[in-house]
Amino acid sequence: MAGPAIELIGINKSFGTVRANRDINLEVERGTIHGIIGENGAGKSTLMSILYGFYQADSGEIRIGGKTASIRTPNDAIAGGIGMVHQHFMLVENFTVVENIILGAEGEPLLKRSIGKARSELQRLEREYGLDVDPDAVIEDLAVGLQQRVEILKALYRGAEILILDEPTGVLTPAEADHLFRILRMLKDQGKTVVLITHKLREIMAVTDTVSVMRQGTMVATRRTAETTVEELAELMVGRRVLLHVEKGKASPGPVKLAVSGLTVRDQRGVVMVDNVSFEVRAGEIVGIAGVAGNGQSELIEAIAGTRRAQSGAVMLDGKAIDVTGHADPGDLRDRGLAHVPEDRHHVGLVLAFEEAENSILGYHDKPQFLKGPLLDVEAIHADARDKIEKYDIRPPNDRLRTANFSGGNQQKIVLAREMEQDPGVLVVGQPTRGVDVGAIEFIHKRLIAMRDAGKAVLLISVELDEIRSLSDRILVMFAGRVVGERGPEASEGELGLLMAGVVKQEAA
Repeated sequence: MAGPAIELIGINKSFGTVRANRDINLEVERGTIHGIIGENGAGKSTLMSILYGFYQADSGEIRIGGKTASIRTPNDAIAGGIGMVHQHFMLVENFTVVENIILGAEGEPLLKRSIGKARSELQRLEREYGLDVDPDAVIEDLAVGLQQRVEILKALYRGAEILILDEPTGVLTPAEADHLFRILRMLKDQGKTVVLITHKLREIMAVTDTVSVMRQGTMVATRRTAETTVEELAELMVGRRVLLHVEKGKASPGPVKLAVSGLTVRDQRGVVMVDNVSFEVRAGEIVGIAGVAGNGQSELIEAIAGTRRAQSGAVMLDGKAIDVTGHADPGDLRDRGLAHVPEDRHHVGLVLAFEEAENSILGYHDKPQFLKGPLLDVEAIHADARDKIEKYDIRPPNDRLRTANFSGGNQQKIVLAREMEQDPGVLVVGQPTRGVDVGAIEFIHKRLIAMRDAGKAVLLISVELDEIRSLSDRILVMFAGRVVGERGPEASEGELGLLMAGVVKQEAA
């Protein structure tokens, strides 16, 4: 079974004037986990979309198992034994697991018979690969990690020998990511070939056998993972040395800018997600909130930002109350100097059908600098967008491009640029580097530290514990909706991990 599973030879692909892939050559050995890394917009997803039949290369050759393959559609790829798990899942949310698995591959005129056959095959796949999931569960009721398992099962059900995963941990917690890695190793042990597209160096070092690096549409290097380092890969990705740790001076906290007292928030089911939480954030400091996803962090920042109603409690912004139990207006809060970078950029932070320039002023479009009398000043809006594109290195540098056509990391930069450039007194930021490459992470971290040093108050939510420890001046840990401890940035990962799991040691008086 030796020999390459995939060979890509001289692949070129352009979108208008943008060359997404330039003379790409890639060889993936059978029965291995092969990582493809690069900055946002480096061309990774485009290359794999060509392999899966979403796009057709302008020139070049694809070989599968040593034979030239003509892949014009995803059906051609599936027929050739290729499956793909996309960054944003392709599931019908109100269908069950088994209905999603057989969708498009029913194979029988009677649906009941197809579902019966699928159940027995699913049980075999679940046992073989440790992909346990309830076949009768409705997709919208499943956690994100379980939805991803359904996508993997769907590919395996269709006979995939080659599995492509595009940024698979972008929406997973660290624990879910570790479980995914165990599944990938099992797939490899069963002789499957896995291609992992990512920008997270932790994932590459943890799970791959070989890694290829892309930069600005070209393939710049391929390394055996055991023979390279995080530092070398970061430099190959970005084309320069990258700081993999945050450099910051000691904080000089000033007056209280944001005060939360006894805040209680329920979700749409009526379950208490934030339970009597109190804390303060001062000018000139970053307060990080650590916790496993689902322990109330999301509901907390939504209530503070005015996008979710609280049941009780008080929030003060610069000493004046926010109507968190009534009808807090996010627009009014923006006018009062509170900016919010939401955790979910797609559903809350952006309108994907809008152009980049339109999203760059979203929520601030009534500011005087964007108006000409009662109308929008289109020239000023585009000039402002071009300035943000340059400052935040948004790629491609096209303010008229639909936001849906930017990579996830560049979409995140659009949101961050919009909120940070308004010079807010308080910045509430959720998952600032989710789906962002190592070079952009360095840039975003520097911006957050610069805001702190300029006297701004920053409230940071992140599932990346390293990020919380690196950026925060104080760390609050949430478990089951409560703040169970406060620590300094010198706290160990183990100590914070215990608090995140609800293990609270009795402290000496």
